[in-house]
Amino acid sequence: MAALHSHAECNLIRIQLRQNLILRHMTPDLWDELEPQLCIEDYRKGESLVNQGDLNMEQYFILEGILKRAVANREGKEMILRFAAETEMDTAYAAWKLKTPSPYSIRAVTKVRVAKLPIHTWAAFMDRHLLIKSEFEFEVMRLMSEVMAHTITLHLLDAPGRVHRFIRKHPQLLSRVPKKELASYLNLSPETLSRLKQRGKI
Repeated sequence: MAALHSHAECNLIRIQLRQNLILRHMTPDLWDELEPQLCIEDYRKGESLVNQGDLNMEQYFILEGILKRAVANREGKEMILRFAAETEMDTAYAAWKLKTPSPYSIRAVTKVRVAKLPIHTWAAFMDRHLLIKSEFEFEVMRLMSEVMAHTITLHLLDAPGRVHRFIRKHPQLLSRVPKKELASYLNLSPETLSRLKQRGKI
């Protein structure tokens, strides 16, 4: 982990950050305030950024790679709630606001690089800049709605329908998410996903 200002690729990272959906409208003054608080960290495929049940939370802005948000039961069976990639973010902000443990884990699907800062530091920054806070909290609510819609989809749509919905909603991720992860997200086996493709149903 390295502070943004001292990172060897700081200039490239600044360009990537300015493409982030939450940060892209910030003024130079806001960047001057936020950048010293950002650290850059790389994660290996499969590595956890947040574990389900964690109380120590951070805010993540994705620079490279794909993250997944997932929940697991006591037996270890996992349900993937969403994927997120470059220009997006992930967070356990709602749990932090409610003073509860993170209800899900956040893990690297591929090799990932993020810019991050402690959630309380990010919250304090937003409290000073209410337009950023409004946009961020709207995105948090949108993501919660997206997760709910996905969960409903698993119950209402058949297997081809689930795949077609993913293709329609996330075409940019189709070739990037490993087949095993995609099958898990759609509540299918990798073999079923392969059979659907072979039979021309997707």
